[in-house]
Amino acid sequence: MEQELLKKYARLVVRVGVNLQDDQILVINSPLECAEFARLIAAEAFAAGAHDVVVSWGDEELARIRYAGGRKEIFTEFPEWRVRFYQDYAEQGAAFVSIAARNPEIFKDIEQEKLTLSAQAAGAALLEYRARLMNNENTWCVVSVPTAGWAKKVFPELGEEEAKARLWQEIFRTVRIEPETDPAEAWKEHIATLQKAAEFLNKQNFKALHYKNSLGTDLTVELPEGHIWAGGAEKAATGVTFAANMPTEEVYSLPLREGVNGTVYASKPLIYNGNRIENFHLTFKEGRVVDFGAEVGEETLKELINMDEGSHYLGEVALVPYDSPISNSGILFYNTLFDENAACHLALGKAYPTCLEGGEKMDSVTLLQHGVNDSLVHEDFMIGTADLSIVGITREGEKVEIFRNGNFAPGVLD
Repeated sequence: MEQELLKKYARLVVRVGVNLQDDQILVINSPLECAEFARLIAAEAFAAGAHDVVVSWGDEELARIRYAGGRKEIFTEFPEWRVRFYQDYAEQGAAFVSIAARNPEIFKDIEQEKLTLSAQAAGAALLEYRARLMNNENTWCVVSVPTAGWAKKVFPELGEEEAKARLWQEIFRTVRIEPETDPAEAWKEHIATLQKAAEFLNKQNFKALHYKNSLGTDLTVELPEGHIWAGGAEKAATGVTFAANMPTEEVYSLPLREGVNGTVYASKPLIYNGNRIENFHLTFKEGRVVDFGAEVGEETLKELINMDEGSHYLGEVALVPYDSPISNSGILFYNTLFDENAACHLALGKAYPTCLEGGEKMDSVTLLQHGVNDSLVHEDFMIGTADLSIVGITREGEKVEIFRNGNFAPGVLD
């Protein structure tokens, strides 16, 4: 692995991802296996003038041991010191980088109830911290680097080191890291393209979107008045621009909580809590999931939907062209950060308040009154296909073609 490319990647995460400011604290969430890259990010952060860099380490193998051997009641607990760790740094204005790299099926034999209890406990305990990030009160960025278990899942025909090397190549390509170019400039151009699509959608002020494809998807998603489409980059409450996901190929908004009707079929597997859910569908009535099924992982899907009341509703609608770099690679990454940027997707659970005019200043009750969903979870699943059509319906009843054959229709990006 060329060290210079790694340094470029770390610099991109610091300078464009969280856009770290002078004298700001950086918090890194990192698996132990990704320690080398976490250290490179730390070095770049100090070079950018960081006040301090702190790391919260994770160990998925130890987590598996704990899930397998621990009594059920311990998974209802979440230590106060961990709550204070995130909340205190968030209140100090820290930026947060999360390295999302996991063996996709690390918990496939673990009792589902333990995983659900743990997710519920963490979601409730970290509610305020996560709300700060979803309101863009702090800058944040999710990135990834290869681990052995993940790389072997993506490229099972290769040896472990070869698989990791190949996955590095693909990650560098998706985040626009090349030997002779400045990735920051490439990202500037890319963000401008995504924002052009968002600008078109915002001008239309659609009342609803209608999705159809040959998998069987026939879904209507209403959008609340005052909804906002965003893409490429976010703006924090401090005015700092940052890129929350690397890679990103989406423009996204939020649905009207009780305005989703019809059936949608997933086009790619979903990895949730270290388990795979595949070939699944969801049927909605007045926004709520009323029926579902999956060929693989149906019990895991059930646990996700039943996490809380809000997880029965959608919190995000996102548009991604089928003819996009990650999709064109033909690679199934088994990692939502990448797979969601290969296809149009939806998300069960919490909506981003920043996708509603003035939403970041509203409390949870007011947001709900405006049709904004709330939940302990926010879980993306992919629905885009080569034949997906999406028609926007304006508040005057006019129909506008948004997607044709899986890609933006003519006129959207003109």
